[in-house]
Amino acid sequence: MKSKLNVWTGLASCLGLLVVAGEALSQTESDAALEEVIVRSHPLSAEGLSQPVTVLAGDELNKALAASLGDTLSVIPGVHSASFGPAVGRPVIRGLSGPRVKIMEDRIDSLDVSISSPDHVTTIEPFAAQSIEVLKGPSTLLYGSGAIGGVVDIHTGRIPHSIPEAMSADLEVRGSDNASQRAGAGRIEGGAGAFAFHVDGFYRDADEYDIPGYAESSLQRASEAHGDDHHDDEGHDDDHDEGHDEHEGEEEAFGTLPGSQMQVQGGSFGLSFIGDTGFLGVAVSTYEGEYGLPGHSHHHDEEHGDEHEGEHDEDEHDDDEHEGEHEGHGEEEMPPILDLNQTRIDIEGGLEAPFPGIRNVNVRMGYNDYEHTEVEGEEGGTQFKTEAWEARLEATHYAMLGFEGAAGLQISNRKFSALGEEAFVPPVDTQSLGLFWVGQKSLGDVSLETGLRYEKVEHDPSEGRARDFNLGSASLGLIVPLSDSLTLSGQLDYSNRAPIAEELYSNGPHLATQTFEIGDPLLDEETAKNVSANLRFSSGSVSWALGAFLTDFNDFIYEANTGLEDDELPVLQWSQDDATVRGMEAEASWTAMSWSEGAFTVSAAFDLVEARLEEGANRNLPRIPPQRWTLTGNFTQGPFQAEASWRTVSSQTDVAVNELPTESFDDLRLYLSYALAFGSTDVDLFLNGLNLTDEEQRLHTSFIAQMAPRAGRTIEAGFRIRM
Repeated sequence: MKSKLNVWTGLASCLGLLVVAGEALSQTESDAALEEVIVRSHPLSAEGLSQPVTVLAGDELNKALAASLGDTLSVIPGVHSASFGPAVGRPVIRGLSGPRVKIMEDRIDSLDVSISSPDHVTTIEPFAAQSIEVLKGPSTLLYGSGAIGGVVDIHTGRIPHSIPEAMSADLEVRGSDNASQRAGAGRIEGGAGAFAFHVDGFYRDADEYDIPGYAESSLQRASEAHGDDHHDDEGHDDDHDEGHDEHEGEEEAFGTLPGSQMQVQGGSFGLSFIGDTGFLGVAVSTYEGEYGLPGHSHHHDEEHGDEHEGEHDEDEHDDDEHEGEHEGHGEEEMPPILDLNQTRIDIEGGLEAPFPGIRNVNVRMGYNDYEHTEVEGEEGGTQFKTEAWEARLEATHYAMLGFEGAAGLQISNRKFSALGEEAFVPPVDTQSLGLFWVGQKSLGDVSLETGLRYEKVEHDPSEGRARDFNLGSASLGLIVPLSDSLTLSGQLDYSNRAPIAEELYSNGPHLATQTFEIGDPLLDEETAKNVSANLRFSSGSVSWALGAFLTDFNDFIYEANTGLEDDELPVLQWSQDDATVRGMEAEASWTAMSWSEGAFTVSAAFDLVEARLEEGANRNLPRIPPQRWTLTGNFTQGPFQAEASWRTVSSQTDVAVNELPTESFDDLRLYLSYALAFGSTDVDLFLNGLNLTDEEQRLHTSFIAQMAPRAGRTIEAGFRIRM
């Protein structure tokens, strides 16, 4: 009989600590002065981690902000976006994504269903972020098997940790010509007495966006034409010929990407009680959205019946009227729509020096009630629901045996269901329990980092075999200063990942991705052995960083295109083989000129990933990002800033079985801003140009790269107000 995790006991322990925190907060006569508990994604020093960490905040975050989290973070070397239209873009870190990259809101999992399918949005709004941290490489010690590829932690400040000196407010409004996008976000923070509060809200609305040409790539159209010719050569019965004729009656989307519209809105309210030695707070947030699912790019003409009566007037049009020809057709088959809503509750408490030897204790719990429906036409579609919570207890300690560090407990529970005719995964309950410790020790000038984790994961499906996994992770890192300006760091990691429910139990057609997905309930845990090295230099006007990594996977889990069809859909089979992922990243910055009121800085970046199976005729893994080069120039003069960037994305020809390559493209961007001050109010006016050369851009990391290019030339304008 399968053992069950006693997650409720763990949850009670965490909530019990909150009660203790509340009692301690009431003891205001304590002589200890309150220090703000700085919550970061890693309890060890952010200045000295052997693992590479990138933080987007302030002006850099403002310039990078995009509709999706993946697009926002894609400015970082080594980070790409698994785009599924403008609303959806899960980050890809060093070639790994999905269940290998942990997405968190203030150190608690997003608790949505974005890991279950590439068309599911991550329900953490980038515009609500105060900062975003990216940990590249395995982070399983702190955050479990879902972080075997890295971590993205969005810091929202929704639960205040201290009382602000004065009330503050931020407002941003922007709009763009392409898709007529309109977006706004605001935040108010303040406090009175022993209480502090946070309020934020956001809204974004956009039509279908313009593209430079066809929605389908030339390779996709050629592949479809070859497939049609193949069917004609072999000969088929009348029924099949009729279906082929109907395909001939479809129009290819041109100039606008069907299904790229979106509308999202939400907000939060957080309240904290602040005492002399800690805080206790709660936040409630909502997220609602409705967005199209691109990749269904054929338009159907109502004049084309089964008998194909009559001819189109468009046949007489010349090439100059090509675009009008596409607009002049009859009724269109609308792409599917995903309609979602979410309510999330977060609780957090922190104590300073609660016990001898303990620096601070932090406990946090997040609960999420999420559901969405994938709708096609006027019929009700497949409904995805998840009710999930995660709790985390973490205590940082003073030196013990020479190691300063943190120990903790992490538990979670997820009840997931997909209901409807095209539900491809049965309802599954997933529970996990993790115990961890990480520590840091100085050996002269050298810093040593290490850590251990044990984790147990259980899946209990409504149909099929229940599975449980016992996982272990360990890490050893070094930071070696070679000089005052040059530092070498390296890390060795051993980590495990349990397969997620979708990898184990999928079996059916998936509307959004137009595939037939088959899981494998006998999958083993995935094991990774990683080695990475980083070299950093900073002196005067010059700084640069170089990083390289190699990860050897045993039983790597991936979705293979079998080349077969079921219900006229390509069959994707979750499979498992040994694999190797390697790559490198480089970035450099040089302040070429500086003067009293400004400077001119040039920067460059490069990243490269290779991922291959150990055996097979074609050993390439699917959707691996190609190499990228970026060159940026930034000019500041007093309140004025101008930044131009040119990014070259190479073609990706190292493709998996039944995967098409993507072509190279360039991306020219220009950002202008001007800062104004009106007393205590600061106003920034900005203008942002994206894809200024109007190139066709297809991200190889996207599941629908061949069906949905990125937006064409886009001019965006807006303002920010800080009071």
